[in-house]
Amino acid sequence: MSVRPFVLVDRDGTMNVEKDYLSDPAQLELIPGTAEGLRRLQDAGYGIAVVTNQSGIARGYFDLDRLAVIHARLREMLAADGVAIDGIYSCPHGPADACDCRKPLPGMVRQAVAEHGFDPARAFMIGDKEVDVEMGLAVGATTILVRTGYGRKYEPTTKAHHVADNLAQAADIILGGKA
Repeated sequence: MSVRPFVLVDRDGTMNVEKDYLSDPAQLELIPGTAEGLRRLQDAGYGIAVVTNQSGIARGYFDLDRLAVIHARLREMLAADGVAIDGIYSCPHGPADACDCRKPLPGMVRQAVAEHGFDPARAFMIGDKEVDVEMGLAVGATTILVRTGYGRKYEPTTKAHHVADNLAQAADIILGGKA
């Protein structure tokens, strides 16, 4: 196991502005505080892995090649602010598909652990939906619901350990030892 802790981050509504089934890299828009928060976590020694459900593929809205272009653009935008993502893990399946990678199931976390060797119980999971929180809880991670995207909708009933306004405030929680 790696001694380096990891932060698992949802993509749509957490890192970038929610656009139903984002399929155009030109429409990718980072939420204010995203790059700042991720850079501070990275500078503090955390690995960063993106975990994202992408059922738009199963629904035929776009394909894996298009998703790769979107993720290349995301990496490029973050790199401009000094952030390097360690891995991006996507579930291309729809809600009715029998897979183990669609959140809240932990398949994407298992992929990240296999690749990077970190302890998921020492990880943090940040997302804007309760499925993000549930996936984090399933692997023993400390969970943070952000109020961006759909977060405010889930806040009243969330099981998350913490609630933050955005990724910058989530980084404050993690780095401030409040987690």
